[in-house]
Amino acid sequence: MKISIARPSCFFLLAGLGAATALAQSAAIPAKDSQPTAAVTPAASLKPLIRTDAPVIALTHVTLFDGTGSAPGHDQTVLLDHGRIAFVGPSADATIPQGAQILDEHGKTVLPGLVGMHEHLFYISAGGGPNHLILGTEQAETAPRLYLAAGVTTARTTGSIEPLADLAIKAAIDAVKQPGPDLDVTGPYLDGNGTFLMQNQVITGPQDARETVDYWSKRGVTSFKAYMFVKPEALKAAIEEAHARSAKITGHLCSVGFSEAAEMGIDNLEHGLLVDTEFNPQKVTGVCPATTPASVQALLALDVHGTQIQGLIHTLVTHHVAVTSTLAIYENFDAEEPPMNTLERTHSSLSTLSWTDFLKLKSLLGKRSRAGEPSTTIQLLHLEMAFEREFARQGGLLLAGCDPTGLGGVVAGYGDQRSMELLIQAGFSPAEAVAIYSSHAAQYLGRQKTIGTVATGMDANLLILDGDFEHDASSIHRPEIVFKNGIGWDSVKLQASVAGLAGQR
Repeated sequence: MKISIARPSCFFLLAGLGAATALAQSAAIPAKDSQPTAAVTPAASLKPLIRTDAPVIALTHVTLFDGTGSAPGHDQTVLLDHGRIAFVGPSADATIPQGAQILDEHGKTVLPGLVGMHEHLFYISAGGGPNHLILGTEQAETAPRLYLAAGVTTARTTGSIEPLADLAIKAAIDAVKQPGPDLDVTGPYLDGNGTFLMQNQVITGPQDARETVDYWSKRGVTSFKAYMFVKPEALKAAIEEAHARSAKITGHLCSVGFSEAAEMGIDNLEHGLLVDTEFNPQKVTGVCPATTPASVQALLALDVHGTQIQGLIHTLVTHHVAVTSTLAIYENFDAEEPPMNTLERTHSSLSTLSWTDFLKLKSLLGKRSRAGEPSTTIQLLHLEMAFEREFARQGGLLLAGCDPTGLGGVVAGYGDQRSMELLIQAGFSPAEAVAIYSSHAAQYLGRQKTIGTVATGMDANLLILDGDFEHDASSIHRPEIVFKNGIGWDSVKLQASVAGLAGQR
């Protein structure tokens, strides 16, 4: 089996048809612009997973990253009042109402709730591998809990194999019958002939693209995603129809290059430079070229300060096209990264068969050829990091997500935490990494007035880290309480509630 980081398939990278039938039947499809409300009482069965749901809560003496990209504030107090943020400022200036629950959080860090922009509610099906069909399994139970446990309070699904199930899960979460992030549900992948996943929809032409977008828009889908084999004319029609429905469309593209898609009016592009085929010497209009050693070397030969990439960045920025960083999934295609001793939580969350499959696929990648020399995968990862820094430096809107697919091993929520660490390794400051994962995404979604920053009047979506994130990025792996609409969920209990089930359900 040939695996290449230069063209990761979000579906070799996938998940599928299964656990959603009951959910689809029991949960009503939400109205398109419906939003969860803090007034909803959680289901009684969820009480053991909640650390606090007091009406008024004061988080005192914290280090605060407010999501704007500004330097953190020290010894701050954040007051939550009935699902909204009522005060943010120095603890010395805080007036705490009588009867409020006071949580003294000396030594802890508060971040805005993370807004993951390349998430999925599926995982590659266990028991596959070489000579087996590429399939996926819907993670209706595990994924929402793991995202929330990690601090992801809002998530775009960025491609669905079971849209009805995703919509039903959203309805259950909004009613607080299930824990999970507020979901921006993406419709089925808009793919073309050549797709390697039978769960993908093959778009036959422009009319089919328009009808598909229209159909799912009427059923509550708020985003769309074009995939690798979509034809240019079908992509253009999908973009036009999505915009007519006040929806946005992103793409993990191959048959269409980034610059061409930007000229068409696409809103967002996934994964960054490494999947942009316009620099592949074998690229033909409307055709997804194969990844070859020569095409990889051609990509590695590019200079982010050279005319080709600078021209691409100019096109993207000029056309207001956002880029979604997915560094964790790229890293995962390396034989030795991330170190296996850092994957204890991943191991405990996955089913036995899913973990075994991951180890088998990882072993197929082989070892680095010469000690001390970065693998091609790591060289590509560093090129992507440099591209993302330059894109952001020039004013591009950079988003982030984990894309829990690939070889496996990138798990909902945990992958977002690792992506945050990798953004910092890429050269972004901790405050900039937080903004990429919060206010940038809120701006893209048009929800910057309610989510993405810790400020007076905003929704009470935030997380408390057990550690000093300003000086220790690994503290992102230690959420203690995750507040969503003022309800404080216990991160450890959420993780424990689905231990050993990820990849299975």
